[in-house]
Amino acid sequence: MELVEETIPKEGKKMGDRMVVDKAYLYKEDKPLTVCKTSLFYTGDGFAAYDCNGDIIFRVDSYGPDTRDNDEIVLMDATGKCLLTVKRKRPTLHQRWEGFLGERSEGQKPIFSVRRSSIIGRCTMEVDVFDGSGEEYIIDGDFSQRSCLIYDTEKRTVAEIKRKVDASTNVMLGRDVFTLEIKPGFDGAFAMGLVVVLDQINGDDPVEIGDEQVHPFVED
Repeated sequence: MELVEETIPKEGKKMGDRMVVDKAYLYKEDKPLTVCKTSLFYTGDGFAAYDCNGDIIFRVDSYGPDTRDNDEIVLMDATGKCLLTVKRKRPTLHQRWEGFLGERSEGQKPIFSVRRSSIIGRCTMEVDVFDGSGEEYIIDGDFSQRSCLIYDTEKRTVAEIKRKVDASTNVMLGRDVFTLEIKPGFDGAFAMGLVVVLDQINGDDPVEIGDEQVHPFVED
């Protein structure tokens, strides 16, 4: 799938602050985070996200080998405080996930939802924010290749997921280490929550090996 970056205006109306989860993660300049898988044994294991100084910003503890049975995942800050809970909505044909502020409680209303735009093949993801603003976002690209753009309805990029290149050797690192670049004014905690959802949805997609399709879940 081709990314839409070429169609996004280079100049235009400045994006205002878009706080969805926590205003502490609104940045005045581009904020690149290095995101690492904290376990390499299973599809859908935890993450840690670091800034350019090596300080941890976000963490998602490992949620086990069978992600099909674990539909609720918590995003935390460096101290372990729960910032966001993402939960898969069942039943759904579009792999809809919902985000809840803090640690989700029974009856709590979601603050956003993510769903596939189609139930067939690889497709864009549609993000709706439920704060009365009517904000909508599109996620375009292939998360399995760590190549995605997140943009708003005016086609302005608000975050980007891309392969990480080692600055000292100019070598591209493996897909278990990648960059999440957050644009000024966009909520970094919200962006990281979207990464968690993409990882889960990608774990539900078959992986193509040659002419075969292999489901990435580990089977007994």
